[in-house]
Amino acid sequence: MRNRLIELILERSYRYNEESPFLLSSGRLSPYYIDCKQVTFLPEGQFLIGQMIFSIIEKLDPKGIGGMTLGADPIAISVSLISYLKNKPIPSFSVRKEPKKHGTLKWIEGNIESGSEVVVVDDVITTGKSTIDAIKRLREEGYKPLIVIVIVDREENNGKENIESMGIKVEPLFKLSELRDYLSSP
Repeated sequence: MRNRLIELILERSYRYNEESPFLLSSGRLSPYYIDCKQVTFLPEGQFLIGQMIFSIIEKLDPKGIGGMTLGADPIAISVSLISYLKNKPIPSFSVRKEPKKHGTLKWIEGNIESGSEVVVVDDVITTGKSTIDAIKRLREEGYKPLIVIVIVDREENNGKENIESMGIKVEPLFKLSELRDYLSSP
């Protein structure tokens, strides 16, 4: 599973261009761009991601899984579906970037009770800003984040360290250096 997921990421999500670097959401330029949504929205990618993350969090017995919309949404839904198939259902949720403008004015969408222990997911971390924003919002709403699982840690701008400074362990499925090493292996 791990090898197939790394192949999908390299085929569909990973870009390298030293001459024309990519503008990242952090405002930095980088020769590497990783658009994991090209994998997280694929059925095969969802299956592999769901299986891998579920195997990491199963023993934690979280009451929910999610993160900042849009990057976290397909990841959380994939894990939630796999958890149901394994008879250990974990509901998914989304953290809005802005509160709902009508009705309940909610920041968190999903069927997760306040006070619940949850897993936070994201597709890629560079500075960790969107993941940190999700964690802050979850804590403000009474949730207890247990761990952060990210598909790719870019290993730049102290993203992992920034998140872990909030007292939450970060578990990447892959690091940028692993993707590069995989490309250069025979």
